[in-house]
Amino acid sequence: MSETKGTPMSETYQFDLAVIGAGPGGYVCALKAAQRGLKVLCVDRRETPGGTCLNVGCIPSKALLHSSERLHEASTEFEALGIEGVTPKLNLTRMMERKSRVVADTVKGIGYLFRKNAVTFRVGEAALTGPHALTVGGEVITAASIVIATGSAPVSLPDVAFDEKQIVSSTGALALDAVPGRLAVIGAGVIGLELGSVWKRLGSEVTVVEYGDHVAPGFDRGLGKQFQRSLEKLGLKFHLSSKVTGIEKRADSVSLTVQPVGKEETRTIEADVVLIAIGRRAYTDGLNLSAVGIETDRAGRIPVDQSFRTSCPGIYAIGDVIAGPMLAHKAEEEGLALAEQLAGRVGHVPYDAIPSVIYTQPEFAMVGKTEEQLKSEGVAYRTGSFPFMASARARAIGATEGGVKVLTDEKTDRVLGVHILGACAGELIAEATLAMTFRASAEDIALACHAHPTLSEALKEASLGAFDRPLHL
Repeated sequence: MSETKGTPMSETYQFDLAVIGAGPGGYVCALKAAQRGLKVLCVDRRETPGGTCLNVGCIPSKALLHSSERLHEASTEFEALGIEGVTPKLNLTRMMERKSRVVADTVKGIGYLFRKNAVTFRVGEAALTGPHALTVGGEVITAASIVIATGSAPVSLPDVAFDEKQIVSSTGALALDAVPGRLAVIGAGVIGLELGSVWKRLGSEVTVVEYGDHVAPGFDRGLGKQFQRSLEKLGLKFHLSSKVTGIEKRADSVSLTVQPVGKEETRTIEADVVLIAIGRRAYTDGLNLSAVGIETDRAGRIPVDQSFRTSCPGIYAIGDVIAGPMLAHKAEEEGLALAEQLAGRVGHVPYDAIPSVIYTQPEFAMVGKTEEQLKSEGVAYRTGSFPFMASARARAIGATEGGVKVLTDEKTDRVLGVHILGACAGELIAEATLAMTFRASAEDIALACHAHPTLSEALKEASLGAFDRPLHL
């Protein structure tokens, strides 16, 4: 089907749309707006588009996760599969080179799409000078609409600076030139657990310190306990309900003072490298928001309305700089919806069906509400669960850890949340996300024919359990 071209918003300005930030939210917004016929500029401070996700986040981390998982599989599982005579050896330099090639090929793809869709890409620091104007490298550029999509930056502990050598953010943890003998990870969320598992498989002794009393905050607590056991089986050590009260950096090591929450005694953890993965903040540095009357909230985010409009007419914001989960795909959906709106069409983001995934092994994925949330909101719900141990495909591929949990409205059977711990959970969650987007019931999922034998049958069985009972349990 050929693309229907829109009409430019105005001939008063150099561009119909200027997007500040070429991350997942920004580049998607720019591409779709250009496809709708708008004259689009996209500005980014990096020479390569793609933002944190493609350059120093999602993509390189998944490359290292894949490589380290294959090394671990060959080292520990091949003999049980009847594969003998394999003695794998780590070549970190080649592994990092492959990671860099994956990143380079991916960002080149975004550049190609910009050229294909006539998006003008400029490298430089952008600053707002008015509702329809910004500067890039000293040059004033005007646009009928401006979108802020500058993403987020890692947060450190008070008075602790990242040197990306001994005290690292996710960026530094993806580029270490040697396997640290001892790696301390502060934070048991997505980034800490993914990168902690990478370096554990490559040979590090990994210790994770988490302020909360469980790993994977925001994910299902029940499956989270199984998840922690899987990570401990890999070799990660956990100090939960603990806080780091001091970090002493030495010439060749780092010493952490750790205190259990609510207690006075402390312990010391010695490490060669410390990864601080306690969260990210909205990145609005240098945008000159005050020049256009935009104020940030207490968390440093830009307030917007349901149409992503800021307090300054003509300026919009999407992605990590506004409220909501800091996820690349959430930013993409917002960029897509906003571009459609700016082109005179309808754009919508289904915020109650935004999936989240931790790409460890096993993977941990979720969409919708957790049991804890439903209980706190007083929602009457039903639960259906199915373990991968009872899945024929999971047994065949040696991936029996974890299972699927489906949460539904007690009266209507509408799916309210789905939680998956196991192999390929990040792929399996897509079916649940689609079901929730179209407000499906557990019965709808269960009545759909699922190929056999597949891991997806576990979702069918858990859905059966939510309104009736599983067949194979």
